[in-house]
Amino acid sequence: MSDHRRVPKRRILLAGAGAAALAAGALTVTTANAAPEAPSVKTLSSGSASKLASKLTSDIKGDAGAYYDAKAKQLVVNVTDDAAKEKVEAAGARARVVQHTLSQLTSAKKTLTEDDVTGTARAVDVKANKVVVTADSTVKGAELAELKKQLKAEGGKVELKRTEGKFTTKIAGGDAIWGDGGRCSLGFNVTTADGKPGFLTAGHCTTAISSWSDSQGGQPIAESGEGKFPGNDYGIATYTGDTDHPSEVDLYDGSTQAISGAGEAEVGQKVTRSGSTTQVHDGTVKALDASVSYPEGTVEGLIQTDVCAEPGDSGGSLFAGDKALGLTSGGSGDCSSGGETYFQPVPAALDALGATIG
Repeated sequence: MSDHRRVPKRRILLAGAGAAALAAGALTVTTANAAPEAPSVKTLSSGSASKLASKLTSDIKGDAGAYYDAKAKQLVVNVTDDAAKEKVEAAGARARVVQHTLSQLTSAKKTLTEDDVTGTARAVDVKANKVVVTADSTVKGAELAELKKQLKAEGGKVELKRTEGKFTTKIAGGDAIWGDGGRCSLGFNVTTADGKPGFLTAGHCTTAISSWSDSQGGQPIAESGEGKFPGNDYGIATYTGDTDHPSEVDLYDGSTQAISGAGEAEVGQKVTRSGSTTQVHDGTVKALDASVSYPEGTVEGLIQTDVCAEPGDSGGSLFAGDKALGLTSGGSGDCSSGGETYFQPVPAALDALGATIG
């Protein structure tokens, strides 16, 4: 990783990195002895796969979810019957027969969230075709026994995993923003609902800190506005002076990348996170609509990734190419031993706040 570049005091940029474009091709599968030709499995970019997934899953009865295989550059669609399998294969995607529908898994996740245990996270893992419940190191004794009892009641639809770390928000969190009592990271520059320049960051940052500076102990450059935490984890701040606020990301190597708008994350998608503590790190989207039970309360609808993060990275950028995807919420582990990090989706935050990227 390149050396850290000190960001000019009056210039707030976003942190992250661009993703390489994917080449498109074709893979044809044939059989011998003049047998009927098997359906072709198309190689697709992440964006093309997302569009095809939306079409197929809306048409299939008993939708069981889909994900992008980035290595093979193929769309994988889970199916529960032969009719759906034929439809998926005819469209050029790879069909995978599974046991549980998405609605069954979502229902199980909802039940487990209603009786959530602090220190746990729940997400539908479409690759495993199960609800994966991750319990941190604080869940033990009677709480662990109760959790296992809840999972047993859901049968084969759930799986328990443990993480050595502790689920916490990452306040301490592209570029550093400072306030009384903590440091966070700026997510994405936006235009607020009333047409003023501002930025998105984590809700657990803006609900705890009222004004922000671009240096520790410096003059305020922005004031916190509307935010939500727990439940969701988004917040907005409005610039109060003449701070430069381009819709760019700071790549921490002396260069920047433009952010043109917001996008929805996809399972299997390669993504980049950046924050003021650990700078730039890459990883993969593992699940969507995850719920995490922090000590402060439960947050719903998060993007789950295998990207690492540490205290101070809160609010920082998750993106792919020039699309803003998420704001760093929290997770477990660190960038030495690894871990998982959860992100507030940017499109949902923009809708709730009436803001736009740029």
